Amino acid sequence: MTGVISRHNAEHYIWGGDCDGWHLLKSPGLSVIQERVPPGRREVRHYHRHAYQFFHVLSGVATLEVDGRIVQLGPGEGYPVPPGLPHQLANDGTEDLEFLVVSAPPSHGDRV
Repeated sequence: MTGVISRHNAEHYIWGGDCDGWHLLKSPGLSVIQERVPPGRREVRHYHRHAYQFFHVLSGVATLEVDGRIVQLGPGEGYPVPPGLPHQLANDGTEDLEFLVVSAPPSHGDRV
């Protein structure tokens, strides 16, 4: 895909039954995904063998557990997660959480 990319024209997928993801950039070396997580939802704790990730909150509040450490991120804040570290993102707030997750290399197929 070339040109302007937004969640309105990006490849969309659903995870966890009611969480959304949009592939804003999907290349062999880099992935940029915008995700939406409703209140009370969380991903499964996992790690990546190769992908280095950076989570950046657009709106809402993210609770990110990384290797046993809990970090709360608000709009405009981000946090890096190196490969091999177990982590879990959750929305413990009362509004939708929207964030970007940047992965190099892409994390799909690299999740344990």
